Amino acid sequence: MKTVTDFPHQVHEDPDLGITLPDGCRLSARVWMPQAARDFSLKVPAVLEFLPYRKRDGTTARDALTHPYFAGHGYACFRVDMRGNGDSDGLMEDEYTPQELADACDVINWIAAQPWSNGAVGMMGISWGGFNSLQVAALQPPALKAIITLCSTVDRFNDDIHFKGGCLLNENLGWGATMWAYSSRPPDPALRGNSWRQMWMDRLDKEPFLPELWLRHQRRDAYWKHGSVCENYPAIKAATLAIGGWGDSYKNAVPALVENLQAPVKGIIGPWVHKYPHFAVPEPRIGFLQEALRWWDHWLKGLDTGVQDDPALRAYLMDGVRPAAWYDHRPGRWISEQNWPSPAIQPQEFHISGPAALGPIAQKIAVTLSSPQHCGMQGGEYCAIWLGPEMPGDQRVDDAMSACFDMQCDSAMDIVGAPVVRLRLATDKPLGQIAVRLNHVHPDGASTRITYGVLNLAQRDSQSDPMPLVPGEYVDVDLRLDYIAYRLPAGHRLRLAVSSAYWPLIWPAPERVTLTLAGGGISLPIRPSDQVGDECSFPMPESAVPEKLREIRPESHERRSEVDHHTGKVSLIITDDFGAAEHLDHGLITGSIARERWQISPDDPLSAEGQTHWTETLERDGWSVRTETYARMWSDATHYHLWAKLEAFENDAMIRVREHSWSVLRDHA
Repeated sequence: MKTVTDFPHQVHEDPDLGITLPDGCRLSARVWMPQAARDFSLKVPAVLEFLPYRKRDGTTARDALTHPYFAGHGYACFRVDMRGNGDSDGLMEDEYTPQELADACDVINWIAAQPWSNGAVGMMGISWGGFNSLQVAALQPPALKAIITLCSTVDRFNDDIHFKGGCLLNENLGWGATMWAYSSRPPDPALRGNSWRQMWMDRLDKEPFLPELWLRHQRRDAYWKHGSVCENYPAIKAATLAIGGWGDSYKNAVPALVENLQAPVKGIIGPWVHKYPHFAVPEPRIGFLQEALRWWDHWLKGLDTGVQDDPALRAYLMDGVRPAAWYDHRPGRWISEQNWPSPAIQPQEFHISGPAALGPIAQKIAVTLSSPQHCGMQGGEYCAIWLGPEMPGDQRVDDAMSACFDMQCDSAMDIVGAPVVRLRLATDKPLGQIAVRLNHVHPDGASTRITYGVLNLAQRDSQSDPMPLVPGEYVDVDLRLDYIAYRLPAGHRLRLAVSSAYWPLIWPAPERVTLTLAGGGISLPIRPSDQVGDECSFPMPESAVPEKLREIRPESHERRSEVDHHTGKVSLIITDDFGAAEHLDHGLITGSIARERWQISPDDPLSAEGQTHWTETLERDGWSVRTETYARMWSDATHYHLWAKLEAFENDAMIRVREHSWSVLRDHA
């Protein structure tokens, strides 16, 4: 990545600009602005990023690369801590609340009213910031002219970290425990003075344990419809650039936005995990900041940068590769579609044509399946984000616990889109789930996961009004797998793998289920594969000067499996040590360690248990604070059970302890 230091505008930075909301709450903004705008000799547009992740020490690495770059090209860039987080006042109640979105609208209105503003505001962000950029755009604040949303979702129930296909994702606990830790930290005394401690006490006493709230909404109800922009795509009027990565969990939003928005919209999908694409992996990276500038310059400055002539969707078609838990680079090529959906991509139907075969002719079968509860251990992390060994591994282990249907491919096959699986099945229990994987099987038997989907069978017909199955009665179910762009080489096999469990990605059904498959097939979106070479290109990545840090403890990441030979339990153990470092521009020393353990007995779904433990530290000049946050989840046949604990230390003395437990009724799950 090329570091740029010579910008058209001199940049001034303010580490703590206060924005007072109509109700008196003060939000803290870190602002980069052209000096000429600060001197009121130039009116400029603004770009807002609105997050709970601490502008002082949480997102500083990426902020340093990004916002000074935009500011140097004539933008006022605002990185604002949301209410109740970082250096801002107030308390946070949940994600994407009406209060959060109203606050963002108030900030946009405040920015547009400043004397240096040209009246145009853009909003951008990845993940949380990508979500609320879409949600705020749907509220149509007048000054918001354009957004850039990365790694986001249009459907909070089906495509976030809570539920997928009606199945409870373990990320509901995992990410909720992350926020339990993140929001436990105080503001920086260097910015908030003596008020920092009372602000911290208020947070420690009142911050919610969000997994409990989320778990009380196990069907697609009004809670999830709020903030799901798929409920009303026409509400978004701002020009939208949507970006995602095939290695990320949020890969479906980009095609959905490009297909459904009536506002100007373009999409880009690379091979990346959950990161901005100018420093994401796997490579190739792209010049995201240059692409973003083209977008901002057109929609916020009125310059003709050619963005309206860009293809509707530019995507990286990944070559089929051997399975690995991590890739530094994915071979492939960039493809482009002027329209989306593309008329060049046509569905091809393949049917279950035997007990272990896919083919052109359907056949009735009677394949019984009862996967061990630890099937899915090679599924990787639901949302690959921490740059450790988080990608799906060799699928042969999970394939051995699944019903597999193979097809030999005599010629290369480019799968570009969302495959749709149809299955006819019966169960011996009223509640159950299926996981369906589309795998690339190499000549030596190695199996690479191409894409996948999961389904709570009680929600097969309706996600708002689930119905249990009648044991022994056959039903037809449809399941759309995640979008992907993948080239299957000639001479290799395509495998459809069906399992009745997928741990630890989803929480198991209350009873071990036996499925009987009677037939089905898959519709594959196939793009003509006779073309070679890149169909579009991007500039090489550029950035502003990286943040200056002094490393104190290096970062490390570990994932390992373990079998207890006394109990038979199988565990996945994850340790993400994010290291410790001093931020040299203000002297704050930060450290963070996350630990997770997911365990289950192969024959007992009620043995499932998830545990998390986070350590967060802040220190400077003889002052130090630390929080230890713990969470645990388990279940019985009728209820989910949760426990959480928070311990806070000031200069190694414990000053707060909170401990809670909850039981939540299982709702057709």
